[in-house]
Amino acid sequence: MANQTMNPPAPIKLTQGALNALHRIKADQSISDEHGLRIGVKGGGCSGFSYILGFDRKQENDQEFEIGGMRVFMQKSHGIYLLGMEIDWVEGLNNRGFSFNNPNASETCGCGTSFSA
Repeated sequence: MANQTMNPPAPIKLTQGALNALHRIKADQSISDEHGLRIGVKGGGCSGFSYILGFDRKQENDQEFEIGGMRVFMQKSHGIYLLGMEIDWVEGLNNRGFSFNNPNASETCGCGTSFSA
């Protein structure tokens, strides 16, 4: 058996639309391959927590996943809030940007960028 390092399965899902938008943003802003997509939560927002989504370097307490050719970093402690979440890209008349479908959220705000658990 070959010696392989196995990455754990990603706790979140990025739709193809989100992946296309992220790859486009990464290329347009000339973001280096040593950066990955950071997904997380922070206190604040109108419902208690808000999402973190942006390109960053890997930190000491991060887990790393690969989703659709995108390196994804997440602090281990954030997994409980994000497990099963789907991130999509919405391109509509009234709404354009990333949307977060989080099954762990007991309540979300009207803008969809903050939640309570």
